Amino acid sequence: MDRKSTWVSDQNVALVTDLYQLTMLQSYWREGMDGEATFSLYSRKLPEHRNFMLACGLDDALHYLETVRFSRESLEYLAGLDFFSSEFLSWLGGFRFRGEVRAVAEGTPVFPQEPLLEVTASLPEAQLVETFVMNQVHFQTVAASKAARVVEAASGRAVVDFGLRRIHGVDAGLKGARAFYVGGVLATSHVLAGEIYGIPVTGTMAHSYIQAHTDEETAFRSFAALYPDSTLLVDTYDTLEGVRKLVRLSRELGDAFRVGGIRLDSGDMAFLAKEARVILDEGGLKELKIFASGGLDELSVQRIVKSGAPVDGFGVGTRMSVSADAPTLDMAYKLTSYAGEGRLKLSRGKGIFPGRKQVFRMDQDGIVLRDVVAREGETHPGRPLLEVVMKEGRRLPEGRVPLETIREHASREVAALPGRIRSLAPAEPPFPVEISRQLLDYQKEVAERFD
Repeated sequence: MDRKSTWVSDQNVALVTDLYQLTMLQSYWREGMDGEATFSLYSRKLPEHRNFMLACGLDDALHYLETVRFSRESLEYLAGLDFFSSEFLSWLGGFRFRGEVRAVAEGTPVFPQEPLLEVTASLPEAQLVETFVMNQVHFQTVAASKAARVVEAASGRAVVDFGLRRIHGVDAGLKGARAFYVGGVLATSHVLAGEIYGIPVTGTMAHSYIQAHTDEETAFRSFAALYPDSTLLVDTYDTLEGVRKLVRLSRELGDAFRVGGIRLDSGDMAFLAKEARVILDEGGLKELKIFASGGLDELSVQRIVKSGAPVDGFGVGTRMSVSADAPTLDMAYKLTSYAGEGRLKLSRGKGIFPGRKQVFRMDQDGIVLRDVVAREGETHPGRPLLEVVMKEGRRLPEGRVPLETIREHASREVAALPGRIRSLAPAEPPFPVEISRQLLDYQKEVAERFD
């Protein structure tokens, strides 16, 4: 039997869903429950070590909504599960998303209870898309938020994404590179991400390259001959001796020596960077940059920067790529309105604010002061964050934003946060998010209907 493809594509992505979405869908179809519904995607609370989230992943969510279809092969597979009637599967074969999406712009800092997006469509359409939309927005928001912390810690020094090899799968590697770029990372080692998204790609060399040669000098000489402006890895054997060998190579090559920097990948980075800087400067290589990598995250980057170590850039891999300290958000996609009436949950710790919403952000002198989560249609001081990005299943111009524009927006919006919110330490007090009186009253009104 031919092996099924193990890659997700536009042809099979409709099955990237939880089974209960499809069983609910058949029940909705059988009951004729196709009224207009609104689902809200938001996070209930922040992880312990986060003061904000950086919204990301909308572009992939909108592409999915525009293109999701059930192929003949997908329908044949579902027929073999014995869960679904042939009539329902026939209806599913014509499934299209024809709804509306309102969302905050990618690269916008968001806080608990604030919708990142709201989907309004027929109940079956809005229900089915939950799994994929949440999957993409959740992961990319986690990744962008982590990257923003690393970039903040670097205090203007370059940060490069080195995370592909240990990130959790190739889809995460691709989408992660984009999210890290939105969060302020300068470049990536991921070649496909460079091709697809136009992100600058960069890289140095592995220790295996040095090991494969008879000695370190030969490896340096060979690589520099092929890539004159490269950054050379100096810690394979003895870091500071490796730096001295590079100085000797510069004297050997004279004007032909154009190496741009060295990379430290182990040991006490701050100490080694300071010692290496002395050796390089005394050897006449004051322009050579020092790049650090190896087990870094925002806290270790911050320590290196605060030590005064002369590190010019950081390669950050595993701990950023998997967001090791906070790999998940308490994100939910919840029904807030159906058939013209508000819907909610009253579960302890998982309550829902009913209806369609808007978020208003108030700024003063270029600094964000507070947010208000309100019912759609309310007016409050400040700028509304949710805008329509899709109507009748088709993206609007507001839903087709170039990546560079998103990145620049993220940079401006993060810079406008109060210093305590950008800080790596837990903010005291947290960023203020107010729930409007009208929304609180509406929640009470809806709750009374379900008592």
